[in-house]
Amino acid sequence: MEPSPINNKLIIYQLLPRLFGNTKTVNKTYGSIEENGSGKFNNISDKALREIKNMGFTHIWYTGVIEHATMTDYSDFGITPDDPDIVKGRAGSPYAIKDYYDVDPDLAVNVKNRLGEYEALIKRTHNNGLKVIMDFVPNHVARTYASDVKPEGVRDLGSDDDKTKAFDPKNDFYYIPGQQFIVPNGYNPGGDNFKSPLKDGEFDEYPAKATGNDVFNAAPSINDWFETIKLNYGVDYQNGRITHFEPVQPLWNKLYDILDYWSAKGIDAFRCDMVEMVPFEFWGWLIPKLKEKHPDLVFIGEAYDTSLYHKYIFTGKFDYLYDKVGLYDAVKRLTRNEPNASTWDINRVWNQDTKGIDDHMLRFMENHDEQRIASDYFAGDAWLAVPGMIVSATLSNGPVMVYFGQEVGEPASGVEGFSSDDGRTTIFDYWGVPEHQKWVNNGLLNGGQLLPDQQKLRNFYSILLNAAANNEALNAGKFWELMLANEHQSGFDQHLYIFLRYTDKQRILVITNFNRSKRTIQVKLPDDLLKQLNINGSREFTDLLSGAKYNTDNINNGLPVTLPPASGMLLKF
Repeated sequence: MEPSPINNKLIIYQLLPRLFGNTKTVNKTYGSIEENGSGKFNNISDKALREIKNMGFTHIWYTGVIEHATMTDYSDFGITPDDPDIVKGRAGSPYAIKDYYDVDPDLAVNVKNRLGEYEALIKRTHNNGLKVIMDFVPNHVARTYASDVKPEGVRDLGSDDDKTKAFDPKNDFYYIPGQQFIVPNGYNPGGDNFKSPLKDGEFDEYPAKATGNDVFNAAPSINDWFETIKLNYGVDYQNGRITHFEPVQPLWNKLYDILDYWSAKGIDAFRCDMVEMVPFEFWGWLIPKLKEKHPDLVFIGEAYDTSLYHKYIFTGKFDYLYDKVGLYDAVKRLTRNEPNASTWDINRVWNQDTKGIDDHMLRFMENHDEQRIASDYFAGDAWLAVPGMIVSATLSNGPVMVYFGQEVGEPASGVEGFSSDDGRTTIFDYWGVPEHQKWVNNGLLNGGQLLPDQQKLRNFYSILLNAAANNEALNAGKFWELMLANEHQSGFDQHLYIFLRYTDKQRILVITNFNRSKRTIQVKLPDDLLKQLNINGSREFTDLLSGAKYNTDNINNGLPVTLPPASGMLLKF
């Protein structure tokens, strides 16, 4: 019997607790929490966690947990209401943090015990053999930021700032001295039916602070991140980006304390928002310092500039970065059958964009920022993602991520409120996620309402992810590109992608067909590879996805296979 592989491959399930456990199906545009409902920490039960674990996942990213600005009034619980003129959506953006030390009261059954309910979820997750990923939003906070549960001795963000200065290295924020903040023209918070005495088109902020997406004036536009304020790491953006990193600025230590606080509660990893808007020098200081105290912590960065990847990994010390502009974009073009889409673009990703750091890249086909595969804005059919998901899950030893609802073909239809009909599941509004709710089945969490086709799709994801988790060739193996060896074969075209993953003990041939029609090809392994693996003669291959067997009398002549449309195989031999 083969020994179990040492699996370091992260297989991540991303979910928003606010949406995950919500069983209400009203889905009124701009509906309140009472009308549309909200999932709770407690909905993520042992049963839910066992189901997620059984699908092959190793980590859960609980998105939108930290307390953020909202239009929902929790003043009865001692929480100061937010001005709706600077809140996006009735629920509010999870990326407009109001208190780094607290959690969203929407997610608690007992609001006063909200932190206790989150701590219980962390413990429950660990007890079910899964690890916890949490957001860290380092570039900006809500305009109403104020911590009411910060530990003894902690100085609040901005509390010691000299507001007469546009920039001071010791300030936590940037200011526009002498000017009042102006709410963007034409913003209608909460829609026409939302009434609040605070909804008056104004917000009292004097002097105005710079906005999160680097807007250094008092009047951001409606397309800016106007609900947020930019944090100051010691970069003077308005004077040639001069940096003041020594001595370490007060903000750096404040953010270290925040992450230390959550790490001590058992958080295993942080998914860090928009890391390239924060200097890599800060990350290079923060991450090793935290890992000294919490050695197993993992840091994942949301990144989009391929020219900076090496800096954020080697200087900034990130474990993993998003592979959005590389693999995701290439796979999306192929999945959508766009003109000029080519699997040679996948080669370009690992050979150029992520050369030498491929195992540090997090692969995905959906997340909260991107369009749902089943939406008309992406592919219109969840099954068209099969070859792309196979590549995303097996191309390297780096992490792969699935967004809740993806595995049952959620299309994210309709106008939710602040979120328009754009093929994305809202992060700003109270909402039920209809196809996912069929799996939730009124809290039974057994898929009882799913159609047979959805059951089949979920089963595909489960088989694929478990294969990636449990086969050492896929989670710890080497990679051998097989496009060059096969480009002159009859049946080959630029919508097939072929590669080998292997270790001394195991070999898996990965063949994917992005075409909308079937392809028959004689897959050839080059002579130098056969020699290195020391294989010849007849061979049997078993597809880990279907169990089907394939044979060749002579491996030197290749292996004949027929691939259905939008499909793939993981052939173990």
